[in-house]
Amino acid sequence: MKTILITGGTGMIGRALTAALLEAGHRVIIFTRNPAQYKATGNCSYAAWDPAKGTIDEAAIQSGHAILHLAGAGVADKRWSEKRKKEIRDSRVQGGELLCKALSTISNEISVVVSASAIGWYGPDPQVPNPKPFEETAPAHDDFLGPTCEAWEQSLAPLTAMGKRVVFLRTGIVLATQGGALAEFMKPVKFGIAAILSNGKQMISWLHIQDMVRMYLEAMENEQWQGAYNAVAPHPISNKELVLELAKKMRGKAFIPIHVPGIFLKIGLGEMSVEVLKSTTVSADKIRKAGFQFAFPTIEAALQQLLK
Repeated sequence: MKTILITGGTGMIGRALTAALLEAGHRVIIFTRNPAQYKATGNCSYAAWDPAKGTIDEAAIQSGHAILHLAGAGVADKRWSEKRKKEIRDSRVQGGELLCKALSTISNEISVVVSASAIGWYGPDPQVPNPKPFEETAPAHDDFLGPTCEAWEQSLAPLTAMGKRVVFLRTGIVLATQGGALAEFMKPVKFGIAAILSNGKQMISWLHIQDMVRMYLEAMENEQWQGAYNAVAPHPISNKELVLELAKKMRGKAFIPIHVPGIFLKIGLGEMSVEVLKSTTVSADKIRKAGFQFAFPTIEAALQQLLK
Protein backbone atom coordinates (compact mmCIF):
# COMPACT_ATOMS: atom_id res chain seq x y z
CA MET A 1 0.00 0.00 0.00
CA LYS A 2 1.22 3.48 -0.95
CA THR A 3 -0.11 6.80 0.27
CA ILE A 4 -1.14 9.00 -2.65
CA LEU A 5 -1.75 12.70 -2.11
CA ILE A 6 -4.26 14.40 -4.42
CA THR A 7 -4.93 18.08 -4.92
CA GLY A 8 -8.25 18.85 -6.58
CA GLY A 9 -9.46 15.46 -5.49
CA THR A 10 -13.07 16.55 -4.95
CA GLY A 11 -13.63 17.36 -8.65
CA MET A 12 -14.98 15.04 -11.34
CA ILE A 13 -11.62 13.55 -12.34
CA GLY A 14 -10.36 13.56 -8.76
CA ARG A 15 -13.32 11.51 -7.54
CA ALA A 16 -12.87 8.92 -10.29
CA LEU A 17 -9.14 8.77 -9.60
CA THR A 18 -9.68 8.37 -5.85
CA ALA A 19 -12.04 5.45 -6.44
CA ALA A 20 -9.49 3.72 -8.71
CA LEU A 21 -6.65 4.23 -6.22
CA LEU A 22 -8.69 2.85 -3.33
CA GLU A 23 -9.71 -0.14 -5.43
CA ALA A 24 -6.03 -0.77 -6.18
CA GLY A 25 -5.33 -0.90 -2.45
CA HIS A 26 -3.72 2.50 -1.92
CA ARG A 27 -4.33 5.03 0.82
CA VAL A 28 -5.51 8.43 -0.42
CA ILE A 29 -5.18 11.83 1.22
CA ILE A 30 -7.05 14.65 -0.50
CA PHE A 31 -5.88 18.22 0.00
CA THR A 32 -8.69 20.74 0.39
CA ARG A 33 -9.14 24.20 1.86
CA ASN A 34 -12.01 22.85 4.01
CA PRO A 35 -11.14 19.34 5.28
CA ALA A 36 -13.80 19.55 8.01
CA GLN A 37 -16.41 19.64 5.25
CA TYR A 38 -15.60 16.04 4.29
CA LYS A 39 -15.79 12.78 6.20
CA ALA A 40 -12.89 10.33 6.10
CA THR A 41 -13.90 6.85 4.94
CA GLY A 42 -11.72 3.75 5.03
CA ASN A 43 -8.40 4.55 3.40
CA CYS A 44 -9.48 7.99 2.17
CA SER A 45 -8.90 11.05 4.36
CA TYR A 46 -8.61 14.82 3.95
CA ALA A 47 -5.88 17.31 4.79
CA ALA A 48 -5.72 21.09 4.77
CA TRP A 49 -3.95 23.24 2.24
CA ASP A 50 -4.45 26.79 1.00
CA PRO A 51 -2.30 27.82 -1.99
CA ALA A 52 -3.32 31.48 -1.70
CA LYS A 53 -2.10 31.59 1.92
CA GLY A 54 0.84 29.22 1.33
CA THR A 55 -0.19 26.70 4.00
CA ILE A 56 -0.23 22.90 3.82
CA ASP A 57 -0.53 19.94 6.20
CA GLU A 58 3.05 18.86 6.91
CA ALA A 59 2.08 15.42 8.27
CA ALA A 60 0.32 14.61 5.02
CA ILE A 61 3.40 15.54 2.99
CA GLN A 62 5.59 13.40 5.27
CA SER A 63 3.34 10.36 4.81
CA GLY A 64 2.99 10.49 1.02
CA HIS A 65 4.74 8.54 -1.75
CA ALA A 66 3.30 10.32 -4.80
CA ILE A 67 1.32 13.47 -5.58
CA LEU A 68 -1.40 13.76 -8.22
CA HIS A 69 -1.88 17.50 -8.73
CA LEU A 70 -5.29 18.32 -10.25
CA ALA A 71 -6.18 21.54 -8.46
CA GLY A 72 -7.24 24.65 -10.36
CA ALA A 73 -10.28 26.89 -10.70
CA GLY A 74 -12.65 25.59 -13.38
CA VAL A 75 -11.91 27.21 -16.74
CA ALA A 76 -15.52 26.95 -17.94
CA ASP A 77 -17.31 27.48 -14.62
CA LYS A 78 -17.77 31.26 -14.91
CA ARG A 79 -17.60 34.05 -17.47
CA TRP A 80 -14.03 35.29 -18.00
CA SER A 81 -13.74 38.65 -16.29
CA GLU A 82 -10.22 39.90 -15.60
CA LYS A 83 -10.74 38.86 -11.97
CA ARG A 84 -11.81 35.37 -13.01
CA LYS A 85 -8.84 34.94 -15.37
CA LYS A 86 -6.52 35.87 -12.49
CA GLU A 87 -8.23 33.24 -10.30
CA ILE A 88 -7.78 30.60 -13.03
CA ARG A 89 -4.07 31.37 -13.39
CA ASP A 90 -3.27 31.95 -9.71
CA SER A 91 -5.04 28.80 -8.52
CA ARG A 92 -2.73 26.73 -10.74
CA VAL A 93 0.54 28.58 -10.26
CA GLN A 94 0.17 29.08 -6.51
CA GLY A 95 -0.66 25.38 -6.07
CA GLY A 96 2.51 24.34 -7.90
CA GLU A 97 4.63 26.82 -5.98
CA LEU A 98 3.23 25.60 -2.66
CA LEU A 99 4.02 21.97 -3.50
CA CYS A 100 7.58 22.91 -4.47
CA LYS A 101 8.05 24.83 -1.23
CA ALA A 102 6.61 21.98 0.84
CA LEU A 103 8.74 19.30 -0.81
CA SER A 104 11.90 21.41 -0.40
CA THR A 105 11.35 22.16 3.30
CA ILE A 106 9.47 19.14 4.70
CA SER A 107 11.08 15.71 5.03
CA ASN A 108 9.28 13.45 2.56
CA GLU A 109 9.37 10.29 0.45
CA ILE A 110 7.59 11.72 -2.60
CA SER A 111 9.20 10.26 -5.73
CA VAL A 112 6.81 11.49 -8.43
CA VAL A 113 4.40 14.35 -9.07
CA VAL A 114 1.87 13.92 -11.86
CA SER A 115 0.26 17.24 -12.70
CA ALA A 116 -2.72 18.20 -14.78
CA SER A 117 -2.11 20.63 -17.61
CA ALA A 118 -4.26 21.36 -20.66
CA ILE A 119 -4.26 21.39 -24.44
CA GLY A 120 -5.08 25.08 -24.08
CA TRP A 121 -1.27 25.25 -24.30
CA TYR A 122 -1.53 24.96 -28.11
CA GLY A 123 -4.07 27.51 -29.29
CA PRO A 124 -6.12 27.05 -32.50
CA ASP A 125 -5.27 24.85 -35.48
CA PRO A 126 -3.30 26.65 -38.22
CA GLN A 127 -5.55 27.94 -41.01
CA VAL A 128 -4.17 25.56 -43.63
CA PRO A 129 -5.62 22.43 -45.26
CA ASN A 130 -5.03 19.29 -43.16
CA PRO A 131 -3.02 20.90 -40.34
CA LYS A 132 -0.56 18.63 -38.54
CA PRO A 133 -1.79 17.72 -35.03
CA PHE A 134 -0.06 19.56 -32.20
CA GLU A 135 2.76 17.63 -30.52
CA GLU A 136 4.27 18.20 -27.09
CA THR A 137 7.26 20.09 -28.53
CA ALA A 138 5.06 22.93 -29.84
CA PRO A 139 5.50 26.29 -28.06
CA ALA A 140 2.74 27.71 -25.88
CA HIS A 141 0.26 29.87 -27.79
CA ASP A 142 0.07 33.59 -26.96
CA ASP A 143 -3.61 33.76 -25.95
CA PHE A 144 -4.87 33.55 -22.33
CA LEU A 145 -4.69 29.78 -21.84
CA GLY A 146 -1.30 29.28 -23.53
CA PRO A 147 0.72 31.37 -21.05
CA THR A 148 -1.48 30.08 -18.21
CA CYS A 149 -0.59 26.46 -19.04
CA GLU A 150 3.08 27.39 -19.43
CA ALA A 151 3.17 29.11 -16.03
CA TRP A 152 1.28 26.14 -14.55
CA GLU A 153 3.94 23.69 -15.71
CA GLN A 154 6.84 26.00 -14.86
CA SER A 155 5.58 26.34 -11.29
CA LEU A 156 6.62 22.70 -10.75
CA ALA A 157 9.96 22.94 -12.58
CA PRO A 158 12.03 23.16 -9.34
CA LEU A 159 10.96 19.60 -8.44
CA THR A 160 13.24 18.13 -11.10
CA ALA A 161 16.28 19.63 -9.38
CA MET A 162 15.09 17.97 -6.15
CA GLY A 163 15.25 14.57 -7.84
CA LYS A 164 11.50 14.19 -8.22
CA ARG A 165 10.05 12.73 -11.42
CA VAL A 166 7.49 15.13 -12.88
CA VAL A 167 4.85 14.29 -15.49
CA PHE A 168 2.38 16.74 -17.06
CA LEU A 169 -0.81 15.46 -18.68
CA ARG A 170 -2.01 18.11 -21.16
CA THR A 171 -5.66 17.20 -21.02
CA GLY A 172 -8.29 17.57 -23.73
CA ILE A 173 -12.07 17.48 -23.28
CA VAL A 174 -12.74 14.71 -20.76
CA LEU A 175 -15.98 12.87 -21.51
CA ALA A 176 -18.03 11.71 -18.53
CA THR A 177 -21.74 11.64 -17.75
CA GLN A 178 -21.18 13.02 -14.23
CA GLY A 179 -20.23 16.48 -15.46
CA GLY A 180 -18.02 18.44 -17.83
CA ALA A 181 -18.63 19.10 -21.53
CA LEU A 182 -20.52 15.88 -22.35
CA ALA A 183 -23.15 16.57 -19.72
CA GLU A 184 -23.75 19.99 -21.32
CA PHE A 185 -24.01 18.49 -24.81
CA MET A 186 -26.54 15.97 -23.50
CA LYS A 187 -28.99 18.56 -22.12
CA PRO A 188 -30.56 19.71 -25.42
CA VAL A 189 -30.38 16.20 -26.89
CA LYS A 190 -32.72 15.00 -24.13
CA PHE A 191 -35.31 17.31 -25.69
CA GLY A 192 -34.60 16.12 -29.23
CA ILE A 193 -32.25 18.95 -30.20
CA ALA A 194 -28.73 18.23 -31.50
CA ALA A 195 -27.11 21.63 -30.85
CA ILE A 196 -24.15 22.01 -33.21
CA LEU A 197 -21.94 24.97 -32.27
CA SER A 198 -21.43 27.44 -35.14
CA ASN A 199 -20.51 25.52 -38.33
CA GLY A 200 -19.53 22.44 -36.29
CA LYS A 201 -16.22 22.03 -38.11
CA GLN A 202 -14.04 22.82 -35.07
CA MET A 203 -12.02 19.79 -34.01
CA ILE A 204 -12.34 18.45 -30.49
CA SER A 205 -9.48 16.51 -28.91
CA TRP A 206 -11.28 14.40 -26.31
CA LEU A 207 -10.67 11.56 -23.83
CA HIS A 208 -12.88 9.06 -22.00
CA ILE A 209 -12.69 9.57 -18.23
CA GLN A 210 -11.63 5.96 -17.65
CA ASP A 211 -8.65 6.42 -19.96
CA MET A 212 -7.88 9.68 -18.12
CA VAL A 213 -7.75 7.83 -14.80
CA ARG A 214 -5.59 5.07 -16.28
CA MET A 215 -3.16 7.67 -17.63
CA TYR A 216 -2.65 9.13 -14.15
CA LEU A 217 -2.03 5.67 -12.71
CA GLU A 218 0.41 4.78 -15.51
CA ALA A 219 2.23 8.11 -15.16
CA MET A 220 2.55 7.53 -11.43
CA GLU A 221 3.80 3.96 -11.69
CA ASN A 222 5.90 3.95 -14.88
CA GLU A 223 9.30 5.44 -14.11
CA GLN A 224 10.01 5.91 -17.84
CA TRP A 225 7.38 8.63 -18.09
CA GLN A 226 8.72 12.16 -17.65
CA GLY A 227 7.75 15.59 -18.94
CA ALA A 228 4.65 16.49 -20.95
CA TYR A 229 2.20 14.09 -22.62
CA ASN A 230 -0.98 14.93 -24.48
CA ALA A 231 -3.88 13.31 -22.66
CA VAL A 232 -6.20 12.89 -25.65
CA ALA A 233 -7.69 9.98 -27.58
CA PRO A 234 -6.00 9.10 -30.90
CA HIS A 235 -9.02 10.09 -33.03
CA PRO A 236 -10.13 13.74 -32.64
CA ILE A 237 -13.55 14.56 -34.08
CA SER A 238 -15.45 17.66 -35.13
CA ASN A 239 -18.08 19.25 -32.93
CA LYS A 240 -20.74 18.26 -35.48
CA GLU A 241 -19.60 14.61 -35.50
CA LEU A 242 -19.63 14.47 -31.70
CA VAL A 243 -23.07 16.03 -31.34
CA LEU A 244 -24.68 13.89 -34.06
CA GLU A 245 -23.11 10.66 -32.73
CA LEU A 246 -24.32 11.56 -29.24
CA ALA A 247 -27.84 12.29 -30.55
CA LYS A 248 -27.94 8.95 -32.43
CA LYS A 249 -26.85 7.06 -29.33
CA MET A 250 -29.41 8.82 -27.13
CA ARG A 251 -32.38 9.28 -29.48
CA GLY A 252 -31.98 7.03 -32.51
CA LYS A 253 -33.47 9.15 -35.32
CA ALA A 254 -35.73 11.24 -33.07
CA PHE A 255 -33.76 14.48 -33.04
CA ILE A 256 -33.35 17.68 -35.02
CA PRO A 257 -29.85 19.07 -35.78
CA ILE A 258 -29.69 22.82 -35.14
CA HIS A 259 -26.66 25.06 -35.65
CA VAL A 260 -26.19 27.57 -32.81
CA PRO A 261 -24.75 30.76 -34.38
CA GLY A 262 -21.35 31.74 -33.03
CA ILE A 263 -22.60 35.27 -32.28
CA PHE A 264 -25.03 33.87 -29.69
CA LEU A 265 -22.18 32.06 -27.96
CA LYS A 266 -20.08 35.23 -27.97
CA ILE A 267 -22.91 37.19 -26.40
CA GLY A 268 -23.59 34.51 -23.78
CA LEU A 269 -20.04 33.49 -22.92
CA GLY A 270 -17.95 36.54 -23.74
CA GLU A 271 -14.23 35.89 -24.21
CA MET A 272 -14.63 32.25 -23.16
CA SER A 273 -16.57 31.64 -26.40
CA VAL A 274 -13.18 31.61 -28.17
CA GLU A 275 -12.39 28.31 -26.43
CA VAL A 276 -15.82 26.82 -27.22
CA LEU A 277 -15.48 27.64 -30.91
CA LYS A 278 -11.75 26.90 -31.23
CA SER A 279 -10.50 23.99 -33.31
CA THR A 280 -7.53 22.21 -31.70
CA THR A 281 -6.26 18.95 -33.18
CA VAL A 282 -3.83 17.28 -30.78
CA SER A 283 -1.60 14.26 -31.32
CA ALA A 284 -1.69 11.18 -29.05
CA ASP A 285 1.42 9.66 -30.68
CA LYS A 286 3.82 10.27 -27.78
CA ILE A 287 1.66 8.65 -25.13
CA ARG A 288 0.91 5.68 -27.40
CA LYS A 289 4.63 5.21 -28.09
CA ALA A 290 5.16 5.25 -24.32
CA GLY A 291 3.02 2.10 -24.22
CA PHE A 292 -0.37 3.45 -23.18
CA GLN A 293 -3.25 1.34 -24.51
CA PHE A 294 -6.53 3.21 -24.96
CA ALA A 295 -9.63 1.38 -23.78
CA PHE A 296 -11.78 3.84 -25.76
CA PRO A 297 -9.86 5.09 -28.82
CA THR A 298 -12.94 6.08 -30.85
CA ILE A 299 -15.92 8.28 -30.03
CA GLU A 300 -18.30 5.44 -30.90
CA ALA A 301 -16.74 3.16 -28.29
CA ALA A 302 -16.56 5.96 -25.72
CA LEU A 303 -20.19 7.03 -26.06
CA GLN A 304 -21.44 3.46 -26.14
CA GLN A 305 -19.83 2.82 -22.77
CA LEU A 306 -20.80 6.15 -21.23
CA LEU A 307 -24.45 5.93 -22.28
CA LYS A 308 -25.06 2.23 -21.70
